[in-house]
Amino acid sequence: MYFTEEHESFRQSFREFLQKEVVPHIDKWEKTGTVERFIWKKFGEMGYFGINQPEEYGGMNLDLFYTVIFLEELQKINSGGFAANMWAHGYLAMTHLNKEGDDRIKREYLAPSIEGDKIGCLCITEPFGGSDVAGMRTTAVKKGDTYVLNGSKTFITNGVYSDYLVVVAKTNPEDKYKGMSIFVVDRDTPGISATKLDKLGWRASDTAEIAFDNVVIPAENLMGEEGKGFPYVMQHFALERLVMGINAHARADYAVEYAVKYMEERVAFGKSLDRFQVLRHKIAEMASRVDMCREYNYSIAKRLNDGVYVVKEASMSKLLSTKMADEVIYEALQLLGGYGYMEEYPMARLLRDSRLGPIGGGTSEILKEIIAKMVIDKKEYKPAT
Repeated sequence: MYFTEEHESFRQSFREFLQKEVVPHIDKWEKTGTVERFIWKKFGEMGYFGINQPEEYGGMNLDLFYTVIFLEELQKINSGGFAANMWAHGYLAMTHLNKEGDDRIKREYLAPSIEGDKIGCLCITEPFGGSDVAGMRTTAVKKGDTYVLNGSKTFITNGVYSDYLVVVAKTNPEDKYKGMSIFVVDRDTPGISATKLDKLGWRASDTAEIAFDNVVIPAENLMGEEGKGFPYVMQHFALERLVMGINAHARADYAVEYAVKYMEERVAFGKSLDRFQVLRHKIAEMASRVDMCREYNYSIAKRLNDGVYVVKEASMSKLLSTKMADEVIYEALQLLGGYGYMEEYPMARLLRDSRLGPIGGGTSEILKEIIAKMVIDKKEYKPAT
């Protein structure tokens, strides 16, 4: 219904690429918290950062189901941190470059991002703001043909080693929703400092708190219209939340597949674990929950690909898929017994990595209120014009 032969061919080739070029380095990157630059370049050379980008700037402008495959396969190599680095670059930072950047910005930042020569990060969340995007305190004050940026951001994926930052800041602090704007900022601009954060999971990813101290940026680095930052951010949250929903069903699927394989090989009381009815039924329930989320996520991807504004559906996807993934992975770890608790098996890392799902990109609590507003209050969210 959703995938053609070309899609499946892409899935197979990408899977082989990951096994050959990425998997041998994962444990090292998990320990160091640094994904080495060479792999970004290899992703770029293979066209993986250009899947959904315009051909004019080196992309392939493929349908959204290539992105679905990209996300799913990244979850099957058991490093949520590495996966996050890749999709935060390709689907957070680069999405804003493509949608709000002018031709100069696209040629200077988007094109080399597609090639893997430049790495980007998206800076929205603040230390005192969390999910309250409109309550941000970072400011960008217009001075002549420049803006002066002051403030801080936190929990920023690729926040330490990226080459540029897509930053959301208040250009009119008096206006909560119409006073925000988006800028692209070079990493080496004076006044920018980054501190790597120590996390429960996603350990291969360089998550940072970033400070801006009188950072002077050219006015031409404003993306889109001044004052429209909030609707720009909101309209792209649908894609981000769907990304996280797809990630969730994919890592849960990986957990189930691994648990089934383990149960086939593990013998107790004279028979393999997959012969015990209580465990078989547990797998049946886990697999059913994964499949329900996966099918729903595919249907949302289809609608988003067709141009439908899927704020409610994407919010529902992230809310339920990330909850499901945490619970399924918890059960999968239990099915491995003591080995599930060992680092040489995948479940311990998978459990830690998965726990970010209900937090990042809008907490489950925030998503419930957004969904409630749409279902109960009949609120309509519309894309920025």
